[in-house]
Amino acid sequence: MSDLQLIEQTLQAAARRRRRERALRGLWQGLLVGGLIFFVTLGIYKLAPIPSWVVTAAGIAGGVAAVVGCIIGGWRKTTVEQMARWVDGRQQLQERLSTALEMAKGPGSETWRTLLVTDAAAHAKELDARRLVPFTLPQVSRWALVVLALAAGLGFVPEYRSKTFVAKVADQKNIQDTGKELTELTKRNLQKRPPAMETTQKAMETVSELGQQLSKQKLTRSDALKQIANVTDRIKDEMKDAAKEPAIQRMEQAARSPGGENSPDAARLQKQIEQTQKQLGTPNGSPEDMDKLNKELNKIQEAAKAAADKNGGMSQADKEKISKSMAALSKQAQQMGMQMPNMDQAIQALAANQTDMFLKDLQAETQDLEKTKDLAKSLQQMQQQMEKMGKDLAEQLKNGQPEAAQDTLKKMQDQLKSANLTPEQMQKMVSEVAKAVSPGSQYGKVGEKLNQAAKAMQSGNKPGAGQSLAEASKELDKLMQQMNDAQAMESELDGLNRAQMAISTGQSWGQCNKPGVGTKPGGKPGSGVGTWANEDAGWGYDGHQTQRWDNTGITRPDQKPRGVSDRGDGELNDALKPTKVKGQFSPGGQMPSITLKGVSIKGTSSVAYEEAAVAAQADAQSALSQEKVPRAYQGAVRDYFDDMKK
Repeated sequence: MSDLQLIEQTLQAAARRRRRERALRGLWQGLLVGGLIFFVTLGIYKLAPIPSWVVTAAGIAGGVAAVVGCIIGGWRKTTVEQMARWVDGRQQLQERLSTALEMAKGPGSETWRTLLVTDAAAHAKELDARRLVPFTLPQVSRWALVVLALAAGLGFVPEYRSKTFVAKVADQKNIQDTGKELTELTKRNLQKRPPAMETTQKAMETVSELGQQLSKQKLTRSDALKQIANVTDRIKDEMKDAAKEPAIQRMEQAARSPGGENSPDAARLQKQIEQTQKQLGTPNGSPEDMDKLNKELNKIQEAAKAAADKNGGMSQADKEKISKSMAALSKQAQQMGMQMPNMDQAIQALAANQTDMFLKDLQAETQDLEKTKDLAKSLQQMQQQMEKMGKDLAEQLKNGQPEAAQDTLKKMQDQLKSANLTPEQMQKMVSEVAKAVSPGSQYGKVGEKLNQAAKAMQSGNKPGAGQSLAEASKELDKLMQQMNDAQAMESELDGLNRAQMAISTGQSWGQCNKPGVGTKPGGKPGSGVGTWANEDAGWGYDGHQTQRWDNTGITRPDQKPRGVSDRGDGELNDALKPTKVKGQFSPGGQMPSITLKGVSIKGTSSVAYEEAAVAAQADAQSALSQEKVPRAYQGAVRDYFDDMKK
């Protein structure tokens, strides 16, 4: 390696190291700029409700600024000549390196050039790039670390948000969640009841679009309620025509009755009754009697456990008392036609002082009695359902059982096609069809088709009669599709009411259960004739009522009616029993009073009540017309001032 190559190689190594040092310094400078951007943005986010994505973008911008600073710092290359001048100045070499490079490439005396290069190479050997350009943290790095530490500490500071803003955000989230639930509900309804009519399809699509708008757009509570009310009014208008159809009303009423919808046919129901009777045996007691028997058995079981837990075990007096109660209970069960084998074994175990075996047999008998009671109750319900099943075509139409009527019409068509149809069977069929003409007239053209079928049978026109019966069945199928569409629309309307309730009250979708018939004891409060809500489940009545449900035609024969304040024969907590009188009124003493804040106007009013009421009604009507009152409360406000007229 020549002296000139040695000089160039040394300077190139130093140039590379200096370039890296500039890149590192640029990295710290960019990090400081990025840290300041993130710190300022995070501070604004803590004080002002800017979107959270702005903070994320600021963090990304900070990282990008550091990378950009590193690139800018290391972008520019240093030539060997520039590095030679920089090293001459830094090491005080009196321009040896730069002069040697200049003379080595230019004209001049060879001897003089050799001397200069040799001298410069001697000094170049002593140069160390690491000591010449050391990698140390620049001054700017300290400030960058301080800014990053402040930003990290600021991250633990909670955001300041006003109550108004928090409520607004909660409303928007509730609206979006409600929109998602409404969309899912419509999707399930479309899968469960595919609409047959185009208007129903469009109405359900409108509800689905409304749900998507609520879930994606940031709407205020009033705007969301306004959109829901518009769609609700539209669906109600479309349901008016279907509601006027007597056949649809009759079938809906029949479907609402216990076991009306999706009820099995008579043959299958009879088979289920026979199977249940076979499992149940031949008891002559009602489910209520069995329930009473079960309660008595539970009392004996509790008494036996209490006696067995006493010190010294069960005494002879306890045994005699329990044995006497069990014998009476066994006799009562025999009178009801029930076999209780575990009861007999328990009595024997009690007599043999086998307390554990006695309690075990008693527990087994309690479980068997509970199963028997459930079977008896199920049998009773099926028998009631069987009684409601139409025995012939006329009763099926009268009871609003189109599916059963269709099955009967299908059997008649098969009989008409059969060659073994006797005159007596034909006459019986004619009589049944003629009897069904009147109730069939409530189902569009069904009565007309049945009348045609009866006349065709009387004239011996079997093909014509079968065709008329098929057309009557087709008419029933058309009405059933309309009823399904009406039920789908009703379900959508329930969903809209539920969404309206959720948004107007600020409650979640799950807290606003579907108003209507409660099938389980202890549900959420709402309309309908269901059971009492479970007060222990955490619900609370907030005084809000909506007028969006209609219980017309709903009956609950399985539930006893109760008044508004009737809670039944409950047991009062011992802590609430009035066992002490803490004071008494002193005649002539001063009564306590409460001072209320407000405007106090003394004197006699010169405005008559009627005038004040009319003025208030006018103000309320003006507020309603100008939509100052939310749509959800307009009905209640209108009813209140209408009552004042009375």
